[in-house]
Amino acid sequence: MPSLLDEDFLRKIDRLVLVSKRMRMGSLKGARRSVKRGTSVEFADYRNYTHGDDLRQVDWNIYARLEKVFIKLFEEEEELTVHILLDCSRSMDWSGPDSELLEGEGGANPAYNKLWYAKRVAAAISYMGLAAMDRVTISGLSAVGNSNELRMPIIRGKNQTVRMIRFVEKLQAGGVENLNTSLRNYASQIRYGGLVFLISDLLTPNGCFEGLRALQNAGFEVNVINVLSPDEINPVLRGDLKLVDIETGEVQEVSIDSKALEMYRQEFNLWQREIIDFCQRRAINYIQVDTTVPFDVLVLHYMRQRGLVA
Repeated sequence: MPSLLDEDFLRKIDRLVLVSKRMRMGSLKGARRSVKRGTSVEFADYRNYTHGDDLRQVDWNIYARLEKVFIKLFEEEEELTVHILLDCSRSMDWSGPDSELLEGEGGANPAYNKLWYAKRVAAAISYMGLAAMDRVTISGLSAVGNSNELRMPIIRGKNQTVRMIRFVEKLQAGGVENLNTSLRNYASQIRYGGLVFLISDLLTPNGCFEGLRALQNAGFEVNVINVLSPDEINPVLRGDLKLVDIETGEVQEVSIDSKALEMYRQEFNLWQREIIDFCQRRAINYIQVDTTVPFDVLVLHYMRQRGLVA
């Protein structure tokens, strides 16, 4: 399996920063750009201390009374926290029936696997956050493993890159994803808002709109990267087939002809239109990409064009 991010690509994104509409300067001045200027030091709030925070911002009076360490936040010193929500449901572990043809006789190219592609996106976004001294955390939704191992604690700084990549690489596809439930739970459990990137195929029976609303209501700024395989966008299979749901194992026998394919495309376009309309109404950044789009094109061009990075 190739590396998630090679050194050449890291050099290309090293000076890019994630863009937040509500961007504010952090207490650690660095590459982050801000839409808010000034020299205000008006007190705003407290938050819990995390490893790597500037000890000069600790409120020692509170520590003396409560024996708990809190960081003082000021109007110009609220930091950006980047939350990566990576869909690791079984439907993401799919390369498409034609992936071997795309690669040739050597076998299926892992680059066409949706989960592998999504992992690279998650790692790239995380690296840009770490390079800009943002606070970064990653969660694997529906991934296999102990629940305590599926959320990476908040980290900051480029020296955490190896730790971040190892965490993402270890995430494995798990069970059936209910995005609404996962997103609502995340919104209710996390006390600190910030910039959220949901990386998912969005192929869940109950949809994702309720969960996205919950994130926004909890104060998160939401971005959605919808990763699909080419055959999900434009299937070419024909004949009498037995289809197996990759998540539930449910089997359905179907006959696919040109009329059935046209009906599928109409339903797919309707599904996509509903997602786009919802995101536009809620001011959610939405990008759909299929796994044949080169990964660096997505990050260096698509995401820059949409204003997600600068």
